Amino acid sequence: MAKNTKFVFVTGGVVSGLGKGITAASLGRLLKTRGYKVASQKLDPYMNVDPGTMSPYQHGEVFVTEDGAETDLDLGHYERFIDENLNKFSNLTSGKVYWNVLNRERQGEYLGQTVQVIPHITDEIKHFIYLGAESSNADVLITEIGGTTGDIESQPFLEAIRQVSLERGHENTIFIHVTLVPFLAGSNEHKSKPTQHSVKELRSLGISPDIIVARANEPLEQSIKDKIALFCNVKKDCVIENTTMDSLYEAPLMLHDNGLDTVVCRELGLDKKKPDLTEWQNL
Repeated sequence: MAKNTKFVFVTGGVVSGLGKGITAASLGRLLKTRGYKVASQKLDPYMNVDPGTMSPYQHGEVFVTEDGAETDLDLGHYERFIDENLNKFSNLTSGKVYWNVLNRERQGEYLGQTVQVIPHITDEIKHFIYLGAESSNADVLITEIGGTTGDIESQPFLEAIRQVSLERGHENTIFIHVTLVPFLAGSNEHKSKPTQHSVKELRSLGISPDIIVARANEPLEQSIKDKIALFCNVKKDCVIENTTMDSLYEAPLMLHDNGLDTVVCRELGLDKKKPDLTEWQNL
């Protein structure tokens, strides 16, 4: 790629439905307020070729991009938050990956090779990620991996982003892991163990998160954030609190107040331009 695009990969752990998409969209907005060109992707592990034939009761409404691609509803969050039109290179499913690879195999493009998950499936995923960066000419590409760490269907995607980090260099890639920190009323405390196990699972796949976004319904004590940092091997200021809000449009402001965009810029070696959040605050 001609442009030295930085890659941010957002994964999720413990349970689904934590708001990885809102976290990714919020980060995109914060980076844009600092003057960076941002693009977003969603990689979905399900075997449907696209969400067009999926029940909206199960998966939510289909979001159609300006070039006619039927995509995941998270792309709607991305467009509203970063105010950029996305395209067919913004959403990929396992079904589409296998469809493309098997069609190439039938056409003899692999020249008799044994077609395998590694390298053929992972190469197809990486190719799509790089296409997203090239087509958008973005300074930063934020890619969300659907599902939950530990799901068997998401493993090829996690392996692919591990390889991207190796190929592009750690100075150009970071991993953000969104996890749940539950509160137990009986003992009146937050518990970090689910997050620890989720990170352990991710590290067993060759990915060590650089930033942990801790989702909780109640504000987190500094002691629990310090414990997560210690046991998950991240810097203390890389544990970002993200408590439940009345409106999802408050998320960018909360994550900014808790230092997410500052830490991301530092870890990626981006100039720490001062963000202009006036427009979002007025919203």
